[in-house]
Amino acid sequence: MSESFAHEEIVVRQGRRSRLPLIVAVHSRALGPAVGGCRLRRYDGWRDGLTDALRLSEAMTYKAAVAGLDFGGGKSVIALDRHTELTPDLREAALSDLGELVASFEGSYRTGPDIGTGPDDMVVLRRFSPYAYCAPEEQGGTGDSSGPTAAGVLAALHAGARHVFGDASCAGRTVVVSGFGAVGSAVAAGLAAEGAHVVASDVERSRKDAALAAGFGWVEPEQALRAPADILVPAATGGVLSEETVPGLGARLVVGPANNQLTEASVADVLASRGIVWIPDYVAGAGGIVYTLSRESDHHSHDAAMKRVDAIGDTVSRVLDLAHERGCTPLRAAGEFAGRRLASAVSGAPAG
Repeated sequence: MSESFAHEEIVVRQGRRSRLPLIVAVHSRALGPAVGGCRLRRYDGWRDGLTDALRLSEAMTYKAAVAGLDFGGGKSVIALDRHTELTPDLREAALSDLGELVASFEGSYRTGPDIGTGPDDMVVLRRFSPYAYCAPEEQGGTGDSSGPTAAGVLAALHAGARHVFGDASCAGRTVVVSGFGAVGSAVAAGLAAEGAHVVASDVERSRKDAALAAGFGWVEPEQALRAPADILVPAATGGVLSEETVPGLGARLVVGPANNQLTEASVADVLASRGIVWIPDYVAGAGGIVYTLSRESDHHSHDAAMKRVDAIGDTVSRVLDLAHERGCTPLRAAGEFAGRRLASAVSGAPAG
């Protein structure tokens, strides 16, 4: 039996300036133009970058659909091998190559920062296409989206806590934040402000001092998943929840912004069988894209955009209520919400 082909469009080319592999994967435009960030990272081979783009673009389709956005899912990847030095000139050339590729989509694929890229890189892309979001504010963009992403995670976390513990407050609860980057540190600060006991973790040793200086506890990365806690916040790379790691989890609630946290969809059933509530990452991590598109595409004010971010909590509550009603996992329930929107877009009927 042949494997089904789920994506609308995939472009793989060698940049004419950088000679680096460039990948754009468009999973769906059923709800509107595809949107998804630009990832610049090292891979063992460009095919690993393609795999990354395929998985992440599909997740973006569901992230946009569940969040109520009129956008589809896409992703772009600049694949760097393990040995090539990323000089400033090579970076500029690679971003120019990608800008040219994004421009060729004429707005049907739109991008923004992701792992390895930031607001300043979007300025380079904007030389070729207006559809590069999150440029610095002085350049007409909304800048770094880590704050709204963290706000969305906190809204999701509070909704999950209400479902699991009967109280949305995290005061007095122990929360392990695995990944102390821009989003993880903002989530940690928000939790600490409401009285949670925050324990941080990160593979970057330099971040330990920052976490301890902020008054947080620390756990080594290899122990983070097993650390005793009420809540685990995966805020680094994906693929951390597997059939092997789930039995050792120390938390009853798992909710965080890291993409593709499950190694396989079946891991959602393993989590449920152990009484662990996992909020799908594409639901919890939607705050950044909700805020950015609300501001830069729909031209809402900051306050109006943040209200849409806060509504992620309501979405999580609906997902968990449906999961309880159906006797299914939150992953399946979230997929049902997304499926309804996507199906209605294809058929032209209103979503039920």
